[in-house]
Amino acid sequence: MFHSLPARWLAVFPALAALAAAAQPVPAPAPAAGEAAARAPTALSYKSALEGYRPFTDDKPIPWKEANETVRQRGGWKAYAEEAAGTGASEAPAAHQGHAMPMPSTNNKEKKP
Repeated sequence: MFHSLPARWLAVFPALAALAAAAQPVPAPAPAAGEAAARAPTALSYKSALEGYRPFTDDKPIPWKEANETVRQRGGWKAYAEEAAGTGASEAPAAHQGHAMPMPSTNNKEKKP
C-alpha cells in the first residue's frame, strides 16, 4: 500500500535527480576557429502577422428616411428574405413540394360537463 511518509519521499528525490542528470545529452565538442566561421547561422527572416492590417472604419451613416426609401424601392423586407433564401415568393422549395398537411377532423366535438 502507498504511504505518504515524508522520510520515504526525501530518500526518493535524490535518486530521481541523479537519474535525470544521467539522462541529459552530452554536449557536442566546440568547433575549431575555422569551422565556426564556415558554419555561421543563416540570417532569419521575419514577417509580421499584422503586416497587411487595415484598421476598421465605420461606414458613413445615411439618414433613416433615405434607408427606408431604398428598402421600399427594392421590394421591402420580403425581397430581402427571398434573396437570402435564394427562391422566389411563388416558388416552393423542391424538397417540400410533395408534402401535405392533413386538416384536423371537425367531427370531434368538445364534451361539456
